[in-house]
Amino acid sequence: MEREREALLTFKNGLIDEDGILLSWQSDECCEWYGVECNNTTRHVITLQLDDANLRGKIGSSLLELHHLNYLDLSRNDFGGILIPEFIGSMKQLQHLYLRSSNFSGIVPPQIGNLTNLRSLDLSYNSLRTENLDWLSTLSLLSSLDLSQINLSHTNWLNQILNLQFLHELHLVSCNISVGKPSLNSSSSSTSLSILGSVLESLEILDLSLNQLNGSMPDLRAFSLLTQLNLSANNLTGSIPLSIGQLSKLQLLDLSHNSLEGLVFESHFIKLDKLKTLDLSFNSLIFDIPLDWSPPFHLKTISLARCNVGPYFPKWIQFQRNLSYLDLSSANITDEAPKWLWHSSSFLRYLYLYDNKISGTVPNLSSTSIELMDISYNHFSGSIPLFPANAYGIYLSGNMFTGSISSICNTHHLQLRYLLIAHNKLSGDVPNCWENMPNLHTLHLVNNSFSGEIPASFGNLKNLVALKMNDNNLSGELPYSLRHCQELRFIHVGGNNLNGEIPAWIGQMYKMQFLILRGNKLHGSIPLEICHLTNIHVLDLSINNLSSIIPDCLNNLTTLASKNASYFGLGCSGSIYFGYSSFYWKGQELKYKRNLGLLKLMDFSSNRLIGNIPKSFANMRGLKSLNLSRNSLTGHIIPDIGQMEMLDSLDLSHNQLSGKIPTSLVEIYSIGFLDLSNNNLSGKIPTSTQLQSFDASSYAHNHELCGDPLPKCPEDSLRPSTTNPGVNMNEKDGNNFSFMEEVGISMGFGFIFGFWGVVGSFILKKSWRIAFFKLLDVVGDWFYVRIVVFVSKWRSN
Repeated sequence: MEREREALLTFKNGLIDEDGILLSWQSDECCEWYGVECNNTTRHVITLQLDDANLRGKIGSSLLELHHLNYLDLSRNDFGGILIPEFIGSMKQLQHLYLRSSNFSGIVPPQIGNLTNLRSLDLSYNSLRTENLDWLSTLSLLSSLDLSQINLSHTNWLNQILNLQFLHELHLVSCNISVGKPSLNSSSSSTSLSILGSVLESLEILDLSLNQLNGSMPDLRAFSLLTQLNLSANNLTGSIPLSIGQLSKLQLLDLSHNSLEGLVFESHFIKLDKLKTLDLSFNSLIFDIPLDWSPPFHLKTISLARCNVGPYFPKWIQFQRNLSYLDLSSANITDEAPKWLWHSSSFLRYLYLYDNKISGTVPNLSSTSIELMDISYNHFSGSIPLFPANAYGIYLSGNMFTGSISSICNTHHLQLRYLLIAHNKLSGDVPNCWENMPNLHTLHLVNNSFSGEIPASFGNLKNLVALKMNDNNLSGELPYSLRHCQELRFIHVGGNNLNGEIPAWIGQMYKMQFLILRGNKLHGSIPLEICHLTNIHVLDLSINNLSSIIPDCLNNLTTLASKNASYFGLGCSGSIYFGYSSFYWKGQELKYKRNLGLLKLMDFSSNRLIGNIPKSFANMRGLKSLNLSRNSLTGHIIPDIGQMEMLDSLDLSHNQLSGKIPTSLVEIYSIGFLDLSNNNLSGKIPTSTQLQSFDASSYAHNHELCGDPLPKCPEDSLRPSTTNPGVNMNEKDGNNFSFMEEVGISMGFGFIFGFWGVVGSFILKKSWRIAFFKLLDVVGDWFYVRIVVFVSKWRSN
């Protein structure tokens, strides 16, 4: 006992115990220590269970002194990416080894194969890989194996697992495994899965989810003891075999996120009377089940999203009295919602009917157990229902609900986080009772007919992140209390009748990323405080009555100055919280949901702004859309506009800008939309591939502007056309000569090269010079003799 106590203390000394979990490891009786269990008779240590203890450091080899230890669990700690110690392979008495999710890395030590008494092995969710799986062949007694999220990209993994004749549980989730031959053709994949089933007849849990399994599903009758079958998130094709209906012990069936197709009959479930979870979602399956079918099971979870379940609402669901989770989203249902649906199960907590054409009304749900309900984008009508007090998320957007929403004031919704009732026909004032929902995170009231002022009680929503109230008939000013909502990242109140000035306190909303006030009646100046919004992505103040100048402090908007995409820290780039959002881009309204981190936009158009375009705009190098059109801006386009190299859309039209178009504009290679029309610009349009690609309307109504694609500039029209072949010989130099001038120039060059070519050679070459003059003497003598002879003959005659 004393040796085991010292071994445990030595093991403790190698650990960092920030939470003081091991403070009890001080007494003389180690069997009373936290996580330590001893045999009642021998008092030897047999169990060391330190999972979820927030331990760090290293695992000391003193554990080898615990000769009777058969259960070791160090799961869910943080060992800093160290290797699994090889000495563990010498602890041959171990029967259960759990190292799940404890930040181990590197190669799985093959010494683990020495643990011949091992029954359970869990190395999942670490950064591990294997050179091979030969060490598995010695673990013949293993009944539970979890190697999830380990790189098992070896073709021999199946052969080694087949040796584990007592294996009951097999978890290979997200292992990048391959089945069959390396080519991963369909036939090899299917055959290999069949072999797995025929040999491991004792298998009870099979989890091969999140891998790259190809091919069709095999005959599954050999898996007669299976209680859980999870093949989700693979590449399986073909239909579901009817043999799956023979797995009478099956409790969980998950084939979701594959490419399965074909019909699903009641015979697929004929003997599945113990089934509790059915997930066939995100396949192309068609349910061909009689309306009067009475299923043999009592399910807790049904997920059939993206399957063709309709057109009628499946009546067999009403027999599922224990149902807690129902997902029939995008299931092609065009029926009226049956009255029994809302009370079919007293345990129903999650209901998803999103994206169908389901009609009908929704009754009072305040007495139900529903916590999250998404019936968006259907044909539901009537007034919005009362919700349970413990509701977490209510999604009713895209229906035909009418009337007031004042009924939400009747209940204190302390757990409510998401309330989305956009795109309906709701009316009346927005109620002023939001203190009843203190934990509200997202509120969407978009595109209804709400009137009145924005309620002051919004100031109680300290956790509010997204507030969308655009396209209603709201009036009044932005309430001063809204400044208390310091978590706000998204405000969209465009398309209303709001008045007053943009409040200076808006600059205190330091987490703001999307501020959209377009299409209201706001007046006054743009406050300098708006330059404090350093995290802003979209700033849209367009279509208001704003006057004065644009603040020259926009270089403080550091997010717009960065060319990198931003991460919101909200999951899915914020799409869960922000939903579909409309932005004006390239002159038209576009809807965005995903990739909002890539969107960087500034729109001050259709106001009464005056003065120059601030030079600080050039610092916003990450900005992708800038719209300052339809104002009264004067002065020049800033010369450094080319520094805004990410611009995709630029609209400066309908102002009073003058001067030339800066040549730096040609450096913005990404620009896809440009409008500089209706200004006082002059001079020649700079030549570039980008600027000449736009049609004349992009530059129209600038009376002193010229050059392609507009008419030519005056200085260009004075030059002869390049299409005249008689005058284009020297056009590269910009000069044209007459024929006689060209002859004279040619004679001059001929004399220079002919004369100096000869004379220059005589000057430089002495031997040539001597030979030349000797030749002259000979020629001279010859002429002299001929002349004397001729004269003598002439005199004789």
